[in-house]
Amino acid sequence: MRVTLSDTARRYIALFEDVTGATARDCLVHGDEGESERVTFLVAAGEMGQAIGPGGRRVQRLEEKLGREITLVEDADTPEAFVANALAPAVVRHVTVSEQNDRVAYVEVDSADRGVAIGVDGRNIRTARELARRHWELDDVQLT
Repeated sequence: MRVTLSDTARRYIALFEDVTGATARDCLVHGDEGESERVTFLVAAGEMGQAIGPGGRRVQRLEEKLGREITLVEDADTPEAFVANALAPAVVRHVTVSEQNDRVAYVEVDSADRGVAIGVDGRNIRTARELARRHWELDDVQLT
């Protein structure tokens, strides 16, 4: 599936790469439907440390420049690993992708981290669903 970016997302990616030196593969700009203003960047696999920077300084600098909360998700080579990364820092025990009728990722999350995986008002699970749809053509992500 080809990902289409808005002009705002393209500008944010350019700034992200300039500030961090890491590669952004996608950018979700949140802020409607009652969500706080935030931006999620999909970071190239292996570049998360570079994106965060020593003591989190690079991501903090980016938050200051954008005036928005920043969330980072690391890309992965399989849909299972991708979904687990999208739900971090929740402890994901196992991910199974079913292709019965729709492509659905069923995620087993440590019970203590279920709230973390869902996020405030469901924002973490919504972000994981959107990224999984855009990059792995998954119809849904469900916690079990």
